[in-house]
This record gives sequence, C-alpha cells and structure tokens, in this order.
Amino acid sequence: MKLSVVIPVYNELSTLEEIVQRVRDSKVDDLEIILVDDYSTDGTRDLIRSRLADQVDKVVYQDKNLGKGFALKAGFACATGDIVVVQDADLEYDPNEYPSLIEPIVDGRADVVYGSRFQGGGPHRVVYFWHYVGNRCLTLLSNMFTNINLTDMETCYKVFRRSIIQSIDIQEARFGFEPEITAKIARMRVRIYEIGISYYGRTYEEGKKIGWRDGVHAVWCIIKYNLLSR
Repeated sequence: MKLSVVIPVYNELSTLEEIVQRVRDSKVDDLEIILVDDYSTDGTRDLIRSRLADQVDKVVYQDKNLGKGFALKAGFACATGDIVVVQDADLEYDPNEYPSLIEPIVDGRADVVYGSRFQGGGPHRVVYFWHYVGNRCLTLLSNMFTNINLTDMETCYKVFRRSIIQSIDIQEARFGFEPEITAKIARMRVRIYEIGISYYGRTYEEGKKIGWRDGVHAVWCIIKYNLLSR
C-alpha cells in the first residue's frame, strides 16, 4: 500500500531538512511526501525551494499563515496514497515507526491508527509535567464525549485510510484539529487502533509552539464537535 506523509511546516528551518531525510529513509517502500508551508518567515520557504522541493513529491505554499489544521487540510486534499499519516516538521516523532503504525490498516484490521506517547516501551524525553497533565485531561474529556478509550488524543501520529480523511471537512485552523478530528472519526464508527510510540519532545527554547491557550481552545472544540455540531 502507498503511504502519503503530510508534513505541515511553519518556521522549522533548523529541523525540516533532517525530518525530510528521516522520512525518505523510513522503512516504507511506496512513499509520497507532501510538504505544506504555512507561510514561514524564518527562511524555511527558501530552503524548500532551493534544496527540498526535488526531494519530496508535492509542496503546497500557503498564501498566509493559517495554522496547522488548515495546513493539514491542504495536504490531505492532494494526497494520493492508500494510507495517510501526519508528520510534524520537528524531530519529536520518529518516521522509523511508520511500519508499526500502518500495520493494522495494511492487515485489514483498522481504518484509523493513533500513535500513543503513553503506551509502549520506546524512549520518551522527560519535559513538562503540566503538558503531560493537560494532555491526559484533554484525552479523558474527549473520551467521555466520544465513548472511545484513547490514551493520547493530542498525538501528532494519526494514520488514516485516505478515503476516510478526505471525506471529513476540517474546520479548525490550529491545534483544535486534534479534538475535532477525533470527534468526527468517533461518530463514523470506524475501527480505531492505538500503537505505542517513542517521543523526543522539545522545549519552548527549541521551538515548541503549543501553549495553554491552545489547551483551553481544545476544551471548547471537544464540546463543540461532540455536542454542538452533530
């Protein structure tokens, strides 16, 4: 099966070239790499044009900064693989784990797979306690509304059959994508699996972007897409 890797990019000059190489080196035979530059201003766009455009299959340049959710929406729209995975442009998640992430779909047992940072025995960098608490609370709240038992709703690694993700109208521009897509997939009654993954978290000094305001907005999105948008 062909795997489409959608990489939303915003001001990732220091890590983008390495993550593209890691994706290219991943143990997947049939691979499509899609970069979506969300109007980077730190030289990332120039790097893509000068050095990376010929190393990937497709590049989408947003006309203005719209946020991760809309960048993913643009990337999903032009994916052609049987399976689609989200890959952040930093180095927090390891593309060498693609084979285990896509295996339940390839084997015909799953339609969607989440990579959980709270399962499995892989390495996990120790970073922020309150981020951990926030992630667990948001996942618990989401599960209460969706009636599914995820351990990591906010994970980057979400894998979909292409027909499923392209059938969903994504409305959240930023990190609200995570609770939105989880709510909509739960309503579709598709087969969802979780796979334990490693996690190499980074600090704010190293470029981490998500903050407490995104956590508050995630709570609103959980309520909105589970109760108000049925």
